[in-house]
This record gives sequence, C-alpha cells and structure tokens, in this order.
Amino acid sequence: MSAAAGLAPVPPALGGTVGGMFRDAALGNPLGIALREGARSLTYRDLDAEVDRLAGALRAAGVTRGDRVAILSENSIEFVLIMLAAARTGAIAACLNWRQTAEEIGYCLRLTAPRLLFLSDRFSALAEPLPAALRIVAFGAGFRDFLASATGDDARTEVPVESEDGLLILFTSGTTGRPKAPVISHRAVIARGLMMRADWGVRRSDGFIAWSPLSHMAAADPTLASLMQGSTVTLLPGFDPAGIVEALAQHPVGWMILMPGMIERLAEELEGRNARPVRVAAAGCMANLVPAEQIARISRLLAAPFLNSFGSTETGIAPASGNWIAAGEAPLSLGKLQSTACEIRLVDSAGQEVPEGQTGEIWLRSPGLFSGYWADPQATAEAFAGGWYRMGDDFRRDAEGLLHFADRSKYLIKSGGENIYPAEIELILRNLDGVSDAVVVRRPDPKWGEVPVAFIVAAPDRRPSAAQVRAVLEARLARFKLPKEIHFIEDRDIERNTTGKIRRDLLERRALAGTRAEEIG
Repeated sequence: MSAAAGLAPVPPALGGTVGGMFRDAALGNPLGIALREGARSLTYRDLDAEVDRLAGALRAAGVTRGDRVAILSENSIEFVLIMLAAARTGAIAACLNWRQTAEEIGYCLRLTAPRLLFLSDRFSALAEPLPAALRIVAFGAGFRDFLASATGDDARTEVPVESEDGLLILFTSGTTGRPKAPVISHRAVIARGLMMRADWGVRRSDGFIAWSPLSHMAAADPTLASLMQGSTVTLLPGFDPAGIVEALAQHPVGWMILMPGMIERLAEELEGRNARPVRVAAAGCMANLVPAEQIARISRLLAAPFLNSFGSTETGIAPASGNWIAAGEAPLSLGKLQSTACEIRLVDSAGQEVPEGQTGEIWLRSPGLFSGYWADPQATAEAFAGGWYRMGDDFRRDAEGLLHFADRSKYLIKSGGENIYPAEIELILRNLDGVSDAVVVRRPDPKWGEVPVAFIVAAPDRRPSAAQVRAVLEARLARFKLPKEIHFIEDRDIERNTTGKIRRDLLERRALAGTRAEEIG
C-alpha cells in the first residue's frame, strides 16, 4: 500500500545504513581483523573507533549530510576509513579514478563540488591544476592532523542517515565523452552484498582481497559487504600476484576478483609457489572476455568456480551473474543466469518485450540499482525512462531461461576491467588538425579481453603522423584508453546504414584481418 492509499512516508527504520551495519559487525566481532594493509592491521574495535574519530573530524570541518568528500588514492586503510566515515555522517564519498588524467579528474571535481579532497602522496602531482579553493587533506601527517581536529562532541554526534542517502559516487566514462557520476546509495550497497551471498555461496566469514581500485564497484562493493558481515579485507595498492597468494593463504575469500590481463600472471604465481588457498567461494568475472583455457587453469588452481557474470557500475554485479563455471572446466557456452533480486525485461526499440530466442535490450529493476547520475537529470531521466533502468546491452533468452549476450546497444569496449567509450576518443581525434573523421572500434585481445583500435580519415594533404596522434592522446586520455593501432583510411571506407549510423562491425573485421596499421600504444 502506498502513501497515497493511506500510509505515511516510509519510516527510516525500514531501511538500513552501511555505517550502522558496520558498527553492529564491530560489536559482534570486536577482536577480529577487519583490515590488513602490508604490516598494518586493524581489529573491528579499533577500526570502529577510527571511523568515529574521522566522522567527528568531518563534522568539525563543516561536512554535513549530502556533502561530497573526494578521494584520490590507491587502496589503503585511509581510503576505507573515509568511505565508512562518510557512511556514518551522511556524506557521499566521491571516489576518483587515479587512472584518469588530470583534466578528467578536474572535470569530476567540478561536477561533484566536494568540500574536501583526501589525497595520497602517490598522486599529489594530479593535485597541481585543481581549484585553489578546494581544501586538500594529504595522507600522512596531514591526515593525522585532520583526525586530531575532532572534539569529543563531534565524534559522538549522531546524524540521521537514511537508506536512500547517497554513499558513493563511482565515476564511469559517458557516451558523450565526459565521465558520468553514478550515485550508489546505502540501500544499493547493502543489497549488492546480499545478492553476492545469495548467488555465490559466500559465507559470513569469507573476506575479500581488494587489489583492483576501490574507485570501482568491483572492489568497493565487496569491501563494504565484507565489513558489514565481520570478515577480513586485505588491501593491496594494485595487482600484486605475490600479495594475493599470501592473502589467499591467510583467510577465506568470498569473491576473488580477476580481470583479463591478470589471470595468467596469478596462475603462474600459484603454480610457482604450489600454493593452496584457504577457501575461495567464487573467482573471476566477465567470462566472455577470458579464453576458455585460462578459465579452466585459474579455477582449477583456486579450487573455485569461475563467475559467468554481467553487470555494471550502475547495477553492481547484477543482473546476469547468478551462475558460474565449474572449477577446471573450459566452457563451451556462456549462457548466464538471472541474478537474485532482479526483474529483467528484454525489449525491442519500441519498448515491447521480445519473444524467447530473440534479441532485446535489458531493462532492469533491482534494489541494487544506483540512484541516478549526479548533477545530470537528463541522463538520469533517459536511463530510467518507463520505470525501468535501461542498460543499453542486448541479450536473448533461450528455452532454458539462460541469457546470452548479443551486443552493446551503447557501444562500449571493456579492456582489463575498464570501460572505454569510443565517443570519448573519437571526439579528441576529430578535433585534431588534419583529421576529417575518426571511428574507434573494439578488437579482441588475449591479454586485456578487448582493446580499442582507431580508424582515421585524414584531410587532403594534411595527414598527421602516428607520433602526433599519440602525443595528443597521451596528454588527454588515461593510458588504458589509448588505441593499440591506428589505421588511416579513406572516407569511403566508413560505411553507414540507412539511418546514417556507422557500421562498426565492418571496421571490426578490418581490424581483425591485420591490415597495415601503425602501432601507437
């Protein structure tokens, strides 16, 4: 029954918050290890106390419910502290992707207008072009001084945080060439953790190894889920096969995140050490982008099934991540099972459901969904048109109910776990002197899953060199977005359909054919 039918607005008690659930986990397991980072570790009791101190310091700095606090850092105890303190104060942690350029980071900061920026020494150079008015708290002595600024009253003040309040902003590239800022609520974070436990057999004692950036949902979601259930999170500053193997031998793991480009190196480390993990409930992700033999090898070494997943920053690991590939198996089919707590429709361009076996775009309803794009009402309205979230990804459902990925209706390149939108690269290329048109397509890659390849139409008598193109792209883009090849073609080589849309599939075939190209990255 809705409020219009006689009920008052939903009371806060009907929702949960990440800060409250973490506090309860600390009360239930005070002496358990919550965080490990190298030689540093914090018990749940100590971490809870540090979160209270930082929450008090945020309040003393004038941070109130709904304010943003930005983080630009590698994975660290401080990073997690800030997320949990934001959860406790009602603030939103804007988690900047350190793989972006200074220009991209500056745009994200202007978009979200944070009260504070927490900055690690490793990325201090990226702070040089930032707005002078932005208060920066540097890790180390600056962070310790900031913690000391809290008074006893600040630390004890309770803030009425609610389930639908935003907790995280995890930036993702947009099809317009500018990053978007999906807002992830407390409700969504809690639901995502419960869905992982429901579908993958994750136990309360299973922790997480956060080696991929905490600025991505692939690390942020399971880190917070683990801390809400009282298990151990090991923090690594990046992909470190030796560190991962060591952590696997220390505590059980729920989801061992693996991405294209990293799997073979971890397999070599496991084989070289003859290592056996304590327990892994599920490993991997994005099976479509990983060779079958790699799936079989790593899942056998981890003694864990490989996730046959499909999701996004906006959805979490849902909606099509409910099944897995048995340990040691080289899959012949990658049909996916609909995740728990998701409603899915496959629809045509008119919004009508397609029959079984036909391809349609996924429309989704789920408690794990994001709340919209920060400061972008138009993009939010378009994404949620008709009361469903429109993913922009096409699937077909077979007679057994499995979902088979067909294509991305919003053309996207997934490279080593990163999303790359061709429109962003094309915008830069088309503005280069001597370029009249440009198209970027995906090409399968045994290491990264997919990589971008650029096709450029040069203006008459003014063709830029590959070195000139590279110099401009390196100055404007994160390295993982750089095209691996550049092809100079004629305008007639870019074919379009009857509505004027570029036939990217034809250029993909050309990229696969190995025609003459200049390497640029």
